Amino acid sequence: MTHTNFTIFHPAVFVLLGIPGLEAYHVWLSIPFCLMYITAVLGNSILIMVIITERNLHEPMYFFLSMLAITDILLSTTTVPKALAIFWLHAHDIALDACVTQVFFVHMMFVGESAILLAMAFDRFVAICIPLHYKTMLTWPVVGRIAVAIVTRSFCIIFPVIFLLNRLPFCRTNIIPHSYCEHIGVARLACADITINIWYGFSVPIVMVILDVILIAVSYSLILRAVFRLPSQDARHKALSTCGSHLCVILMFYVPSFFTLLTHRFGHNIPRHVHILLANLYVVVPPMLNPIVYGVKTKQIRIGVVHRFFDIMAWCSASSLG
Repeated sequence: MTHTNFTIFHPAVFVLLGIPGLEAYHVWLSIPFCLMYITAVLGNSILIMVIITERNLHEPMYFFLSMLAITDILLSTTTVPKALAIFWLHAHDIALDACVTQVFFVHMMFVGESAILLAMAFDRFVAICIPLHYKTMLTWPVVGRIAVAIVTRSFCIIFPVIFLLNRLPFCRTNIIPHSYCEHIGVARLACADITINIWYGFSVPIVMVILDVILIAVSYSLILRAVFRLPSQDARHKALSTCGSHLCVILMFYVPSFFTLLTHRFGHNIPRHVHILLANLYVVVPPMLNPIVYGVKTKQIRIGVVHRFFDIMAWCSASSLG
């Protein structure tokens, strides 16, 4: 009988490899990633500023949109700067606590963004299907409770992951073949049974997200039924246009996420660097596109951006003259 000896240890640091197999292209890959990250942060920051400063945007729909923008900034900032440090500075080391923190925020932002999209779908459902009750149903205290519920649910779902990772003994290696830490990738370095990590890491967040998708689908089926019953074509067009940007954002969030999940779970013939590249694109492309979609398709936001632009130009002119 042969016995396999493992050296069990609790590493102070993990080593992130970046995108294994594409090391020679790290510098070139960093350029589009950096540009997309800057666009995501600037676009979402401008969106938040416009929503805060424009009084006609102080409505529940735009409040949820600002929550979505904050979530997008946190999601991309949690992952992209470290990836760029790996690509540019070869800063592969990440402390254990920082790695677990990164895992927590990446997964919490994913679950939180799904819940925000559900809240936005509910807002559109009330506005279009029962518009006479919109002001009485979605009061600011109700909106505040929805926001607290979103944060609380996301925190409670992902918080146990910290304990599931910290309980694990590690052996053989502390090298993570990725550009950022994610739950199952870190758990697979352990030399203990990680069945509970796999079940909890996949089933609980995915079940909650699938539930969100079902509720969003029900909401929009009811919305579309109500829209096509409107007598006026102009009214139908206006109602559909208010939902168009939200539907685009929903598709940009869920389609890549489920595609990434399914390829990671069943695409065993797909090269590892393709999986990791997709995972990196997922945390930066939707955050970059969301403010662009809302800026292009929402008239009030376009007007608000123009107002802020002219205010800044006026301030710059006054400063230069002074």
